Amino acid sequence: MNVDSHAHQHRDHAHRARDGNLLLIALAITLGYAIVEAVGGAMLGSLALMSDAGHMLSDALALGLAAFAAWLGARPAGKRHSYGFARAEVVAAFVNSLALLLVVIFIAVEAVGRLLNPQPVGGLGVMLVAFIGLVLNLIVAFLIGRDAQDLNTRAAMLHVVGDLVGSVAAITAGAVIYFTGWQPVDPLLSLVIAVLILVSTIRLLRDTLHVLMEGVPSGVRLEEISTALKNLEGVRAVHDLHVWTISSGQATLSAHVELDDLARWPMLLESARRMLQSRFEVTHVTLQPEQTGGINAGYRARVRIVPQEPHSKHD
Repeated sequence: MNVDSHAHQHRDHAHRARDGNLLLIALAITLGYAIVEAVGGAMLGSLALMSDAGHMLSDALALGLAAFAAWLGARPAGKRHSYGFARAEVVAAFVNSLALLLVVIFIAVEAVGRLLNPQPVGGLGVMLVAFIGLVLNLIVAFLIGRDAQDLNTRAAMLHVVGDLVGSVAAITAGAVIYFTGWQPVDPLLSLVIAVLILVSTIRLLRDTLHVLMEGVPSGVRLEEISTALKNLEGVRAVHDLHVWTISSGQATLSAHVELDDLARWPMLLESARRMLQSRFEVTHVTLQPEQTGGINAGYRARVRIVPQEPHSKHD
C-alpha cells in the first residue's frame, strides 16, 4: 500500500473514531433524560411525554449501536474481511430502522387507547419537562448533525430528530391542556409523532436494504457508465458491468472490457480510472480486458483508486 493510500485510510479511521466518541456523548445525554421524562410522564399522566421518553430510550439503544458500529467500522481489513468492517454501519442503520418501527407501533396503540379512555394530564408540568428535553435534544442534534453523512449516523440523527418533534409535540400538548383543558390533544399529537417517525423510517429502511442487496448506488446509472467506458479510444464493448456500495461513500465497480489491441491496456486503464473517479465517484475498480471477439487473453487488471496518486496492480 502506498503512503497516500495509508494516509487516506488513517483519516477515514480517525473520522469513524470521532463519530463514535460523539455518539457516546449523545448516548449519555439521551439515556439520562429518557429516565427523567419517563418518571415525569408517569407522574403527570401524559402519553405525549411518555411516548417521547420511550422514543428517547430507543434512541439511547440506537446511539449505542451506532457507536459500536462506528468503532467496528474503524477496524482495518483482514484475511476474513477483505473490505474491513465498513458495512457494519449499514447493518446498524437497518436494525435501528426496525427499532423505530416498533416505537411507532407502541405509540399508536397507546394513543388510540388514550383516545378511547381519556386520562387527566398535568399541562404545566408536561411543558416544563418537555422543554428541558427539547434543549437537550438540540444539543445532541448539533453533536451528531455535523457529520451525519453515512447511513449509520443518518439513522442515529433520525432518532434524534424524532425526539425533537416529540418534545415540541409534548410542549404543545401541555400548553393546550394548561390553557384550554382539552385533554384529547395529548394522544392526538402522539399519533402525529408516530406518523412523522414512520415516514422517515421507511425512507431509511429502503436505503439500507438497497445497500445490503448490493443495489446500484443512488445517482449512478449503469447505462451512463457503460457508454462512458465505450467512448474511451480503443474500447469496442463493455459487458458484465456491476456497480454496488460497500458502505456510504464507497462505490465499487467491476466489468469486462473488449479492446482492439491489448497492448494499449495500461493507458486505457489509467483513462478509465480517472474518468470513473471524476464523473461517477467510483472509488474501487476491477476491470478485465479481453481481445475483441470475446477471446479472453488471460490478462487482468485491478486498481484501487486513492486520491492524487493512482495505485494499480496487473497480474
